[in-house]
Amino acid sequence: MSFNLIFKSLMLSTVLLMFIQVELSAQEVQYTKPSWYFGVAGAANLNYHDGNIQRLNAGFATPVAFSDGQGIGVYAAPLVEFHRPESMWGFMLQAGYDGRKADFDEMVEGCNCPADLLTNFSYITVEPSLRFAPFKSGFYLYAGPRLAFNLDKRFVYKQGTDPNLPNQEDPLDVFQDFDNTNDIVISMQVGAGYDIPLSTSANQTQWVLSPFVAYHPTYGQETRTVESWDLSTLRVGAALKFGHGQAIVMPASNTMVDYKAPQPKVWFSVYSPQNIPTERRVRETFPLRNYVFFNEGSTEIPDRYVMLSKSEVKDFKEDQLEVLKPKKASGRSEREMVVYYNVLNILGDRLGKNPTSSITLVGSSENGTEEGKVMAGNIKKYLVDVFSIEASRISVEGREKPKLPSEQPGGTKELELLRAGDRRVSIESSSPALLMEFQSGKDAALKPVEIMGLQEAPPDSYVSFNAAGAKEAFSSWAVEIRDDKGKFQSFGPYTYEKVIIPGKAILGTQPNGDFKVTMVGQGKDGKVMRKDTTVRMVLWKPAQNEEGMRYSVLYEFDDSKSISIYEKYLTDIVTPKIPMGGTVIIHGHSDIIGEAAYNENLSLARANDVRNILEKSLSKTGRKDVKFQVYGYGEDETMAPFENNYPEERFYNRTVIIDIIPKK
Repeated sequence: MSFNLIFKSLMLSTVLLMFIQVELSAQEVQYTKPSWYFGVAGAANLNYHDGNIQRLNAGFATPVAFSDGQGIGVYAAPLVEFHRPESMWGFMLQAGYDGRKADFDEMVEGCNCPADLLTNFSYITVEPSLRFAPFKSGFYLYAGPRLAFNLDKRFVYKQGTDPNLPNQEDPLDVFQDFDNTNDIVISMQVGAGYDIPLSTSANQTQWVLSPFVAYHPTYGQETRTVESWDLSTLRVGAALKFGHGQAIVMPASNTMVDYKAPQPKVWFSVYSPQNIPTERRVRETFPLRNYVFFNEGSTEIPDRYVMLSKSEVKDFKEDQLEVLKPKKASGRSEREMVVYYNVLNILGDRLGKNPTSSITLVGSSENGTEEGKVMAGNIKKYLVDVFSIEASRISVEGREKPKLPSEQPGGTKELELLRAGDRRVSIESSSPALLMEFQSGKDAALKPVEIMGLQEAPPDSYVSFNAAGAKEAFSSWAVEIRDDKGKFQSFGPYTYEKVIIPGKAILGTQPNGDFKVTMVGQGKDGKVMRKDTTVRMVLWKPAQNEEGMRYSVLYEFDDSKSISIYEKYLTDIVTPKIPMGGTVIIHGHSDIIGEAAYNENLSLARANDVRNILEKSLSKTGRKDVKFQVYGYGEDETMAPFENNYPEERFYNRTVIIDIIPKK
């Protein structure tokens, strides 16, 4: 049996199956996706042999040792699979012929004669695997053990003649078997595949073509009990399999019917807190980005940053920044952006109060290092001329890319936004007086600023709409709300399962109201599902003396190490501030770069990382009195802390915000 023959047979079967599908104009029966599949798999084993092979059996040894070999063997096996359509997990079993043949690199013996060694190892293999489809799509991963029984252990040894003696006769080839072979081999495999349906739900027997690739590492694949002989295999092939779906009987008719295919179940509920406060005093520890972003085509400090005159420096106070607003205020949370846009004044003030501190300004420009130096030099000039900082305390460097760039090699999407984030000057220092607690090194963040203000409609006051199972059942869903007077509002569409909406957005100026809420789900098959419920909402204002605390964790575009950088800060600074019986509300956000669904999952994962650190820290002190609420808003601009007009706003939106609320 040759690999070419197996491959051609599989491709021919695929083509035939694609042409025998029949389109029915008045379909009376539909079928579910099968759970059990049966079929056959065929592949090429790309075998890589490595070792020190010389004594082939008790009666024969080669003059020189062979070490490296490669070859292509045939793999063919029947298969059985089980995986429910709605589940990510399943089971696979393949058992069949497994060829591990190889041709070793030619060696030259002492007689100046070339020598070749060919092996024809083959096995009967049994391979059970656990199947995992992480995206509930055609893509799947699998892994499991491999149990192989030796079927063939022949070798062919060929010795040539000295090329300088052309009249010599070639010695006879040696055809024998290896000895001391492992008759049973226990190893492992990992692989990935993709199911391509060849049939529609109109067919009871549904065919699937699955290209796959698997890797069999050297671990456990010792070919013999003597000498050293390692074997690893890369298997590339395809499986053709079929299963039988269960019939869904529909009314017989000569006309088209409105058939509602079965959908995964969706549970819809609405939760409205009894107390929906409109404001709460917040003592916020606001992180200070150590970046100054520059406009494209300019090396001047943008006029959205607050610039003081020399005479105004004496009156500058870090805790009274409200009067120093930027000329071009932009952002949903203007109070926080006022803080950030004073970053150069805060830096100058701190350098003046800490005369032994020094900084390095690293400018990054897509136009080259010299332009980056000019950008950094303009900031240095401002600090020297306005805040009278000694020039020797400020170093200047230039780069084409920042050390933590947003634009990655090979990227093709949203490059304009990414490059705007990379055109910046980074402020670096090793002085603890300038840096955030427990931070050190050139990438350390600046010390945060503490500000006071009113927080409108905190997340614990929002109405939550829960559609459990919506990701699987719907392409999107929306919420329709009607009050007792017939006023209609619509929110959405959404692609995630939990949505929260400020009560004020629904109630307006009403103190309370009774509402009929309808979930409208757009099924992946094009059908619509509607579910109704009712809810009462109440809007009222709490006592003015309630005060909460807020902390934030910021992420770079490459967020892989952010949480480890902040872990000690969360443990030693934030955790002790959580009062007995308090509530911690953690909400994650992202900027608008990337896919919305990915950003929503990323923001929730970041928020859960923060929660895990805080819970672990509380647990070490024996505390279990704190309630946690975790939300992931992704790039939802109605919930984002800032706009996304400028790169600094997008950088601040890559955040997890921690609100600490005392027990009422």
